[in-house]
This record gives sequence, structure tokens and C-alpha cells, in this order.
Amino acid sequence: MPEIPNRMSVYWKKNLRTLVILLSIWFLVSFGFGILLAEPLNQFKIGGYPLGFWFAQQGSIYVFIILIFVYVGRMNKLDREFDVNED
Repeated sequence: MPEIPNRMSVYWKKNLRTLVILLSIWFLVSFGFGILLAEPLNQFKIGGYPLGFWFAQQGSIYVFIILIFVYVGRMNKLDREFDVNED
């Protein structure tokens, strides 16, 4: 039986790794692009608005929604791999 706890430990490590990567991307886009790098990005325009402003107002929301779908897809794949899916 020691195989099952080890297997679940690997599952949770992969789960947490996925979370850390996706949250890091979200942090980079929302805080990095929207606040820290807003001034340099503002020299470019998207939809008529400065890019730094766009990331702060719209871009971080779009990226967040995309990351939700990436998370769902990754977790479904991980659940099937470790046979813990809800089918």
C-alpha cells in the first residue's frame, strides 16, 4: 500500500507546480505589465489605448480567463493520468 500515498504525493506536487506557474504568469501580466512596466509599454498602442493601460484594465482580465481554461485542461489531464477524475 505505500505506493498510493507516494502516487498522490506526485499528483499534488504536479498540481501545485501547475498552480505556481499559472499564478506567476497572472502576477507578471497584472502587476508586472499593468503597474511596473506600464510606462515603457505605454509607448505602444492597442485598440487606440496605451499598452500599459490596456494591460491594467483589460489584458490582465483576458489573461486570467485564458489561464482558467488552461488550468481546467491541465487538471483534467492530470486527473485522468492519476485516475482521480470524476467521470
